[in-house]
Amino acid sequence: MAHYHRHGVESTAAIAKHPLHHMLVAFPIAFLIGAFATDLAFRSTTRAFWAEASFWLLLTGIVTALVAAIPGFLDFFTIRPAQSLWVAWAHMIGNLTVVVLAIVNVSLRWSDPAAGAMGWGLMLSALQTALLLVNGWLGGELAYRYRMGTIADESPEVMRFHADGRG
Repeated sequence: MAHYHRHGVESTAAIAKHPLHHMLVAFPIAFLIGAFATDLAFRSTTRAFWAEASFWLLLTGIVTALVAAIPGFLDFFTIRPAQSLWVAWAHMIGNLTVVVLAIVNVSLRWSDPAAGAMGWGLMLSALQTALLLVNGWLGGELAYRYRMGTIADESPEVMRFHADGRG
């Protein structure tokens, strides 16, 4: 059950009040955008190394996205206000779409990473990257505007930090 605070909603999937989803999403974002970068490198150099790197970045991006999705789903389905926000729905559907595109993308490269990267692979990687940017914006809206999974720390140490003009 989510705890409601004056300045936010505590994540239900957290360790020491640190939301797991917020911590884990950096990995699939880096891997999937990295796949786009290595696709661009392969396109400009035609070195097989870059096509192989893209393949492994896509595969790792899919796995880490599914891991990051678990606490995201837990928060979505246990924090009631999240279910009524179009931003939360768009964020979830958008990220699931990225995973599906990445699965299609890696399947095109399965038997020959270089051939897959030359065809639809680069376009799918570009589309994944664009969607990740939009979904990241939506995730930021949820965390910073709607305060989902974030709470203000009102401990004396933090309050002193803000009072001193450092935060």
